[in-house]
Amino acid sequence: MKNVLILANGKMAKHFVQWIGKSRIDTNEYYITCLGGKKECVVPMTDNIHFIDADPTSYLRVKNIIEERQFTTIFVIMSERKEAEYAYRNVRMVTPKNFVVFVTKWDDLTIDDDNLTIVDVNELLAGSLYEKLPNVPIIAKNIGLGKGEIMEVLVPFGSSFAYRHVGAISHRKWKIVAIYRKEKQIFVNNTTQIFPHDRLIIIGNPLVLEEIYKRVNLRQGVFPEPFGKNLYLILSMEQKKEDTLSQINEAIFLSNRLSKSKLFIRLINILDIDSIKEIRKFETDNIQLLINYREDEIFQDIDFDISQYEIGLFLLENRCFCKKIYNQYITSLKRPVYIFGRESLFSIKEALIVMSNEAEMESLSTSVFDFSDSLGLKLNLCDYNPEGDFEEQNKIIEHYESLSRLYNFTINIKRKRVNPIRELLTHESVLHIAPLSENTKKFSFINLFSTTFSNYLMSIKKHPQLLIPVES
Repeated sequence: MKNVLILANGKMAKHFVQWIGKSRIDTNEYYITCLGGKKECVVPMTDNIHFIDADPTSYLRVKNIIEERQFTTIFVIMSERKEAEYAYRNVRMVTPKNFVVFVTKWDDLTIDDDNLTIVDVNELLAGSLYEKLPNVPIIAKNIGLGKGEIMEVLVPFGSSFAYRHVGAISHRKWKIVAIYRKEKQIFVNNTTQIFPHDRLIIIGNPLVLEEIYKRVNLRQGVFPEPFGKNLYLILSMEQKKEDTLSQINEAIFLSNRLSKSKLFIRLINILDIDSIKEIRKFETDNIQLLINYREDEIFQDIDFDISQYEIGLFLLENRCFCKKIYNQYITSLKRPVYIFGRESLFSIKEALIVMSNEAEMESLSTSVFDFSDSLGLKLNLCDYNPEGDFEEQNKIIEHYESLSRLYNFTINIKRKRVNPIRELLTHESVLHIAPLSENTKKFSFINLFSTTFSNYLMSIKKHPQLLIPVES
């Protein structure tokens, strides 16, 4: 048993004593000075709380109390400043080394005492109010290091984390350990689904958790947000003139359908000045032409454009994207990529996404709904499995159906026991949406031995493709 002495008066002290009365910790013995006895401090009846009818500003009374038994900690919680200072001095005259907790609401109070902890009521109140502000994380101050390695995060409506499964987003540097939902605590596992208004308890590296907090609170806007705002067409002048004009018109169409987006056209592989003059006719307030005259500086130009123009979506032809140097560079930028197909976007009425692994599918889902909704495309979620093992994808379907209700947007679930590549080639007038990862590269004969769908993705040139970066 550890003895705790509480020199107290006032409403704050009364609330503190009531908290002690509710505590299930029965290994402490509490001795509380309370003028008028326990009638003045209404608390539940417990055997480990003892009231002493004594004035803590009286040195003799404090001396008798402290000398009667050994106290581990002494609290001074007084409503008046002079009374609090008298009580503290009485304690120090009797026991210079005891650990003391002194509660203050007076800003100019300074006490030099290595065995003293000052609890500033105004600071506590300000900190509590600060945590009620929007976009401010709640961290555990008195647990662990108290530096933000334990954090509570509210999932707002429209968050990219909403309707996703815990197993699809947790990482080795941080974990979701519990969810509070409708006043109930839920211990999570990989199959637990996150809903709007859930409060997540997450642990991990404080710097990592700060970024996670921002991502949870980053609401999905109209595509290409949250990757950026504007469209960026990389246009090679080496191709046929009709292909060049077709890609420009398709890019303008896409820019118009994605509201609040501007189009920036970066010309590369310039062959003659006349072709530049013809393309300049497309320039408006929302369409700007950028020219690269030196191929060895193209990536420096793109880096500058990204930082200057809030680029959120790249547009380019399949042949350009499949070049190793372009593929590696653009994939590393972690932004969506639109690949032109032999079919034009003008005539397309449906979008199609072939199921891959759960983490990838949940990561790109909100962007898929945003994009499909903006272009008025029907959305097909396709489970093409040669083995016919469809149960593995049930959690993905649950996630997309939840978002479907949220967006009030109908999706069609298609399940077939077929080879996904062959089945895709039978489709007409569809936009193919897929995750963008390091495996999304030019097809080679080495891929014939691979079972990873993304290794075959770029071999399909028939349909236009929207590649959305996914979390690794």
